[in-house]
Amino acid sequence: MMTMKMSTVLRPATPSRFRRGHTRPSVEALLHEISGLTAERQVLRERGVDPAKLERNRVKLARAQWELSHALIERYLPAADFQAA
Repeated sequence: MMTMKMSTVLRPATPSRFRRGHTRPSVEALLHEISGLTAERQVLRERGVDPAKLERNRVKLARAQWELSHALIERYLPAADFQAA
């Protein structure tokens, strides 16, 4: 009889690449970064680059979008509400 042992790897609630840094880019800077990463992604797809390069671009794009959402929250959510959230 064959038995298999399964293990579980515990991960932090927020992956390290999605933790906020000490510097906070502006909403406008993040929109500019996202635009550049999107254009780069389109070029990468057209050229048929290897999946690893496409994945690195995807992660950068996702991080920039995540940062943008937090920058928008900080900009438009009143300070008292932000502290409670």
